[in-house]
Amino acid sequence: MPVENIIAALEAKNGENILTLDLKNKGGLADTFILVTGNSETHMKTLTDAAEEALEREGRKCRIEGEQSQNWRLIDSGDIVVHVFSHRGREFYRLERLWGNE
Repeated sequence: MPVENIIAALEAKNGENILTLDLKNKGGLADTFILVTGNSETHMKTLTDAAEEALEREGRKCRIEGEQSQNWRLIDSGDIVVHVFSHRGREFYRLERLWGNE
């Protein structure tokens, strides 16, 4: 399943605080959000690349936004969206709270 493969790829790159939010019944634009935190800009890039590669191995096309951001990068593959945050970005955007899972 794609979600498990993405999580495994993020774990392999030492992603921190990986969380999956099920949005199927929340009326969102995606069915699943995967949130992960990186320790540095380089680590965020590594995590972004790992998520993109995992999605592509599943035959999914994706679009990346915020590649130059130091706080938040987004990998959108339609029903699965991966959010790669810095510690500061994760605390600021607080998607866990926004989507009612915290």
